This record gives sequence, structure tokens and C-alpha cells, in this order.
Amino acid sequence: MSTSNGDSSQADPTLSSLSDLEVEKLLNREASAFQRELEVERILKAFKLNPYDILDIEESASPEAVKKKYRQLSLFIHPDKTPHPRAPEAFDLLKKAESELSDKEKRDELDAVIKQARSLLLKELSLPVTISEDDERFKTIQSSFKTNLRQKSKELLIEEEVARRKAIKMNLANEGLEAKRKEEEVLQRKRKAEDDKTWEENREARVDSWRSFAAAPKKKKKAKVNILG
Repeated sequence: MSTSNGDSSQADPTLSSLSDLEVEKLLNREASAFQRELEVERILKAFKLNPYDILDIEESASPEAVKKKYRQLSLFIHPDKTPHPRAPEAFDLLKKAESELSDKEKRDELDAVIKQARSLLLKELSLPVTISEDDERFKTIQSSFKTNLRQKSKELLIEEEVARRKAIKMNLANEGLEAKRKEEEVLQRKRKAEDDKTWEENREARVDSWRSFAAAPKKKKKAKVNILG
């Protein structure tokens, strides 16, 4: 009679046939795959308007450091190596983030927003905007300041994006009105040209009609008879 609790080697003959080194390699591969999926999730959850968040890198990072971090992450979560179904999306987000931070003008604009967020935070804390990170007053808030700075930067970036989209919408509306005005002008010119053409084509008919009218015998008016009372 067989028992329900069989020998472990019978339960999983594949693992039992592996050496300790092979088992360790297998577990490492599984751990690595798990870490890749976690990183994909982190990238997808990162704030899309802040490339620093997507790359998980400090604002002070050099251009070389940005490129290095991008290469590391893009290789780590590459769709060919990661079974996560949204790995291609995360890969594209990394590429876009690196591209924006490599563009000096775009990075300067982003850094200006972050600098503004930093100033606003320091003012809220009644600290001078020029305070050094070595200052004892700053050290007391340093642990939470980075988190708060990211949040304040997020708020400002959202405001800026909303304003940008409104401006685009207004421009499109204005362009639409201008296009409609031009279209009306074209239609008016077209109608006038058609009217002029029709007038010209009917010219002879109008002349003939007038001639016929002018040549027709005139009817004599009947003289009024005054009735004597």
C-alpha cells in the first residue's frame, strides 16, 4: 500500500538529479527573473513626466552617469530577457527618459522646475533657499526632504503639463478658426467667380431680350373719357 507522503526525490526527480551547483544556478536564474519583473513594475509605476524617476537616478547625475544607468537598466529588463508582458513598454519608457535627459534644453527645463520645487519647499519650512546641505538645519529634514521634493516636483510638472496641453488646445482651436475663415474666403471667391461667369454667359441672352422688348410695338394708351355731370 502506498503512502501519501512519498520520497522527495520521487516528488521532484529533476531537482534531485541536479548537483548543488546546478541547483544554485537555477535558483539564481529564478531570482534574477523575479528581479527583472520587479524592475519592470517599478518603471511602469514611475512618474512619467520625470525622467529621473523612470531611471531612478539623482538629479545631479552627470550625462555619463545617465547613459550608464540607462544601459544597465535597458539590458536588465530587455524584452528578450524578461517574460513580463509589459517589458517592451518599460523599455520604451527608459529610452524616452534617457533621450530627454540627454537633450540639454529639455533637461535644463526639467531642472528649473525641480529647482523651483526646492525653493517652494524651503520657503514652506521657513528656510533660506540658498541653504547648504551641510547646514545643521537642513540635516534635520534631509531624510524626508528628498521624498517631499519629488512630490512637489511632481505637482509642478503636472501643472506645467496641463498648461502646455491647454495652450496646444487653444492653438489648435485658433488654427481651426483661421482655417475656417480662409475656407470661407475661398468659397466666397469661388461663388463670385461662378456668378461672374454665369453673368457673362447670359450676357447675349439679356441683350437679345432687351432688343426684343425695345422693338415690340407700343400699345396706345386709351384716352380717358370725362363724363359730364
